[in-house]
Amino acid sequence: MKAATPRDTDTLLRLATYASTATAMVLIGVKGMAWFMTGSLSVMASLVDSLMDAAASLINLLAVRYSLKCADEDHQFGHGKAESLAGLGQACFIGGSAIFLLMHAAERLNRPQPLQDISIGLWVMVFAMAATLALLVFQAYVIKLTNSSAIRADALHYKTDLLTNAATIAALYLAAAGHPLLDPLGAMAIACYILYSAWQIGKEAMQVLMDRELPKETRQRICDIVLAHGTVLGLHDLRTRQSGQIMLIQLHLDLDQGLRLAEAHRVAKEVEHAIMASFPRADVIIHQDPRNPAHYRRNPQECNDLPTPPPG
Repeated sequence: MKAATPRDTDTLLRLATYASTATAMVLIGVKGMAWFMTGSLSVMASLVDSLMDAAASLINLLAVRYSLKCADEDHQFGHGKAESLAGLGQACFIGGSAIFLLMHAAERLNRPQPLQDISIGLWVMVFAMAATLALLVFQAYVIKLTNSSAIRADALHYKTDLLTNAATIAALYLAAAGHPLLDPLGAMAIACYILYSAWQIGKEAMQVLMDRELPKETRQRICDIVLAHGTVLGLHDLRTRQSGQIMLIQLHLDLDQGLRLAEAHRVAKEVEHAIMASFPRADVIIHQDPRNPAHYRRNPQECNDLPTPPPG
């Protein structure tokens, strides 16, 4: 698939956040009606999940808009980490909803209540699954083109919503078949899965905020690009991290010590442009190290294992 331009990426991110927020609001309306008519705790669990989705999506919308702002004097690396902060906020919302559901499910087990108009609840949940699935298809397309951590976190809790809808349908069906206790038990199962999803989202956001290195495959791709230049002897001290849509790359370039300064600078710029051709939104910093080619042995190891070669 052809890579999206920065302008296309910005547009897709905004559309994804608008679609997510709109879907959450629609689902809140239909699930609220279903809960009012059936009294099902499983439907209530799904409704609370959608309420958390709406809050998280609103946070996401604001965070993505902020993260797309250009770098300024106070934030010279841009505002990209607002996406990860949004993911962390989503994890808190989702975890809170799971605890809320567990408490109400435990109460319903102690005080069982009959359900009403179950067929309406079933049809509403089927509609909710269809709407959620349509949103997830669009989000998957956006993630593939943008690699946005905020949209990925958003999609993760909508995948959770898809599973909670399926669990709610099963609980309603079994309750209608004469097993009312399966309604609160289904709600507890949903809550446990939501809690697990919150942990996953929070963990990913924290890794980005802590400047985790990019995946090994990406680092190896950077190394391959650098070493493809015929003048380059090698590289070392490769450091990478992600900040929103910006990929930050720093490395030391090993060049023949006999090169003139202007020539060494030209080679470094060519390497930089080659990296940015594959990673259009990369911020690349290259330091040039002089080496004696007669004593320099090109390191055949993988990028992640490249040591710092001795001077000279």
